[in-house]
Amino acid sequence: MSLDEILTDAAREFAAVTSLPVLDQVKARYLGKSGAVTALMKGLGALPVEARKQQGARINEVKEQVETLLKARREALQREALERQLAAESIDVTLPGRGDAPGGLHPVTRTLARIERLFASIGFAVADGPEIETDFHNFTALNIPQNHPARAMHDTFYLAGDGATDGGRLLRTHTSPVQVRYMQQTRPPIRIIAPGRVYRCDSDVTHTPMFHQVEGLWVDETVSFADLKGVLAEFMARFFERDNLAVRFRPSFFPFTEPSAEMDIACVICGGDGCRVCSHTGWLEVLGCGMVHPNVFGHVGIDAERYQGFAFGLGVERLAMLRYGVDDLRLFFENDMRFLRQFA
Repeated sequence: MSLDEILTDAAREFAAVTSLPVLDQVKARYLGKSGAVTALMKGLGALPVEARKQQGARINEVKEQVETLLKARREALQREALERQLAAESIDVTLPGRGDAPGGLHPVTRTLARIERLFASIGFAVADGPEIETDFHNFTALNIPQNHPARAMHDTFYLAGDGATDGGRLLRTHTSPVQVRYMQQTRPPIRIIAPGRVYRCDSDVTHTPMFHQVEGLWVDETVSFADLKGVLAEFMARFFERDNLAVRFRPSFFPFTEPSAEMDIACVICGGDGCRVCSHTGWLEVLGCGMVHPNVFGHVGIDAERYQGFAFGLGVERLAMLRYGVDDLRLFFENDMRFLRQFA
C-alpha cells in the first residue's frame, strides 16, 4: 500500500469505529508491530541513502497524521461515552428534595421505656451495671454455686482464658448481678428495676444470643408475697391496657428465690379463649418471680432476719412480641426497614 492509500484507509476506518476496543484493533493494523506503517519503516533499509531519507521523512509524516486521526477519534468516542453516561444519570434539579424523614424508636426501645415509666410511677428506681460480669456476681452470689444444676439452664459466654470459676469473667446471662451489686452498696429499703442487655448461646424464633431483660427487686422489713402479686398484676394490667386482666401464679423453682413462681396472664390475643399464640390454653407465661432467698442476702451482707423482699425477671422482647403481635423474635434484630417503619 502507498502512503496516500494508508492515510486514506486509516481515516475511513477510524471514522467508522463506534467503540474504543474496536478502535484499538484498527490502530494495530496501521501502527502495530505488523501494521502497514511499521512494515514500510522496516523496508527502509533496502533503499539507497538519499531515497531512504526522503521516504523516511514521508513515512514519519504519514505516521503522525495517522496518530492525529487516531487521537481525534479516541477523544470523540470518549466524549460520546461520557454524554451517554451523563444522560443516563441525569438529575432533574428542579424536583423538590426528599427532605429529612422523621426517625422512630425501635420497638424494643419503646417497650423498655414503657416498662421503666410504669415502674417509676410506683416508686421503682432504675439501676445499671456492667455487661461483662464476674462468675461470683452472675452465679455464686445468687445461690448458684459451682456444679449447681441450675447453671445448665444458662448457656453462658465465658471470656477466653477465664473459665467457669468464681474469678472468671463472662457476658451476663441475666441482669440479676445488678441487684447483687446494688445490695452490696445500698442498705434497705431498696426498690429498683435493672433493665439491660443479656447474653446466652441460643438462637431460634423465640431466642437470640443477645436479648433484653428487666429484673426488679424490692427489699424492706415488711415486704410480702402479697406485695409481689399486687405489683406485678398492676404492672401487667397497665402495660397491656387491660383493666380486668386475669393473672395466675404457678409454683416454680429458682435458686435465688424461695418460694418461687411463674406468672401467667390471660392471653392478650384471644382474651383467654385459646389460640395458636397461647397453645390453646388461654394463658401466656410472662415472667418468673419469688421471695429473695436468705442465702442471697447473706452474700451481700443484708440481715435476712430483719429484711425480706421479692424479685422478678421478665424478657423485654417477649412483652414486645405480645404487645405488637410479632411472631418471630429475630425480626427485632434484622434491621429490615419494612418491619421497623411500622413502629415509627
